[in-house]
Amino acid sequence: MSHDDFPTDDPAVVTCGLPYANGDLHIGHLRTYVGGDVYSRALERLGQETALVSGSDMHGTPVAVNAEREGVTPEEFALDWHEQYAVTFPKFNVEFDNYGHTHDETNTELTQEFVRSWIDEGLVYEKEIPVAWDTAEEIPLPDRYVEGTCPYCGEHARGDECDEGCGRHLEPGEIESPVSTITGNPAEYRDRTHKFLNVSEFSDYLSGFLDRLEGTANARNQPREWIEDGLRDWCITRDMDWGVDYPDEERSDLVLYVWVDAPVEYVASTKQYSDRVGADVFDWEAAWKATETPDDPTEPATGGGELVHVIGRDIIQHHTIFWPAMLRGAGYAEPRAVMASGFVTLGGKGFSTSRDRAVWADEYLDEGFHPDPLRYYLATNGGFQQDVDFSWEKFRDRVNSELVGTVGNFLYRSLLFAHRNYDEAPIADATSHEVTERIDEAITAFDAAVNDYSVRALGDVTTTLARFGNEYIQHNEPWNLVDEDPEEAAQVIHDCVAIAKAIAVLFEPIAPEKSERLWAQLGETGSVHEATVEAAREGPTGELSEPTELFEQIEDDRVEALNEKLESRVAEAEADGEGDEDESGANDESDDDATDTDMADIEPLSDDRISFDQFQDLDIRVGRIEEATGIDGADDLLKLRVDLGAETRTIVAGLKQLHDADDLPGTTVVVLANMEKAELFGVESNGMVLAAGEEADLLTTHEDAEPGTTVK
Repeated sequence: MSHDDFPTDDPAVVTCGLPYANGDLHIGHLRTYVGGDVYSRALERLGQETALVSGSDMHGTPVAVNAEREGVTPEEFALDWHEQYAVTFPKFNVEFDNYGHTHDETNTELTQEFVRSWIDEGLVYEKEIPVAWDTAEEIPLPDRYVEGTCPYCGEHARGDECDEGCGRHLEPGEIESPVSTITGNPAEYRDRTHKFLNVSEFSDYLSGFLDRLEGTANARNQPREWIEDGLRDWCITRDMDWGVDYPDEERSDLVLYVWVDAPVEYVASTKQYSDRVGADVFDWEAAWKATETPDDPTEPATGGGELVHVIGRDIIQHHTIFWPAMLRGAGYAEPRAVMASGFVTLGGKGFSTSRDRAVWADEYLDEGFHPDPLRYYLATNGGFQQDVDFSWEKFRDRVNSELVGTVGNFLYRSLLFAHRNYDEAPIADATSHEVTERIDEAITAFDAAVNDYSVRALGDVTTTLARFGNEYIQHNEPWNLVDEDPEEAAQVIHDCVAIAKAIAVLFEPIAPEKSERLWAQLGETGSVHEATVEAAREGPTGELSEPTELFEQIEDDRVEALNEKLESRVAEAEADGEGDEDESGANDESDDDATDTDMADIEPLSDDRISFDQFQDLDIRVGRIEEATGIDGADDLLKLRVDLGAETRTIVAGLKQLHDADDLPGTTVVVLANMEKAELFGVESNGMVLAAGEEADLLTTHEDAEPGTTVK
């Protein structure tokens, strides 16, 4: 692995968190998979050798519980969902190079090899621990067979996770007041002997790993708290029949914890891809295996490729603590980057599968919508680590304004004019200097987006270029130049077709099917999926065909009908007595998702009001962060130097765990300037930076307001 800018000489593997084989996919689940597919395609446009892999998570107690309810075996239950996912993803142009599952032979063998490596390295030990027990059935209760109270925050918790409170990973025996989900009876704890991975041994290594890790800031910063609090060793076995057997004949009563075999599927899926296409096309060992592990625990192993994990933020801990330790202990390379997405809400509320309050993946397609507009919406509506709210109204507005009004409008008017007035391209001898510069700028922005791990910026490249194209054609009015100056008219139209070709290449990661159709309209040879960014610089070469409009307008009455259908479904589900609690659909390896909540943690609006005069007393200003540094002894605080126009102030803000300090300079923020001064860890704070929610989403301005501008 290198940390050089992409493209590099090392093979890249992009993985998407494994969907849990436990229910239908809705569009909230698709965000991670669309994001992974977009990023993988963008790497390929840069010329990076890349494989996109994932698979279905088949094991764990939720599968066993639901299989039992349906009267089928866990394997039958999980395989049915796996096969549905394998069909659904391509419908949204998510094209995995390999999509496997955790119950196949490749993953089973590799998982057991990992564990044997840890045993050989002395990293696994045995310990007696309390395990929840159903006294009525006289059986142990692994993970999601037990629920109760989180010992850390007091909220409801299930199995291995505090899913309604602090989100913390829970070890067996930690849940207080345990109850069996099988019988509903109180459970009791009994001592059982289990196997542990000595994760605490990797504390120094993991600190260094997080310093090197690229990707989204939440993936780098959140895990530091867990290391600083002291790493606990990890129970890697469970008392159940469904899963990968622990590789020790003397402990044939144990299977491996689902979070052991699930991430190994990334490796197994890559291996299956190599086995299918040949190591000369893609070598899985070159991508995953380290060539040398240094004695210094803080240093990375040498060798391996560019490993990028695209996940939901609810499984950051597994991918930045457990998984790197697993890889290190088995002699594998470490991930280069982790991109952790925010959640998707629906009209400001969470998806609720039990209330049928969701836009299901198949439903979206059955309504006749093309997958590419949804890919665009999910990819560009906010930064990747921010939460995204979907509503049919917002979807309509983005499609009509940006895809139809900006991108589609430019492409159709340019290519239609070119087709009607010229036989073939190139129409002029070469693309003008002005347009060449703009295309070069777009390619530079595309390159920067890939290396900044910004899926949104990849989409913005196209809309920005199309917006310039609309201005260019409107300013030059080639329809008037055809008679007045036919040579200049030919140049303008040639330039517009050149912009259209660049859009086809640069928009391919976001809208692959529409880009391929545009490529055909341009008369270009081969497939746009094989074109690199250099093709965007080459200018038009093909014979133009009569264009058709790429994107369709969404009418208001269509949105009204879709909302009525959704509301009717929810009402029917509630009338049937469903919806007492939210259930998970398929998701990243954890079987629950913050998108599957009813957003109960949103505070109600206050009834206490302030007068306009009181509001006028608040001095709220636009500021720009100039510097951001940590404060000695403060885990959560950053010292910011913020330009407020008239002066630059020092402000202390609790952003350290949620934002990368190196990314903050240049960020426009909103500041309460007449906040009382306060001293924190020896630093005087003179103001307050405003942010929203637990993720500290920094408030900013839509346009380029100057520092010092008053917020009214």
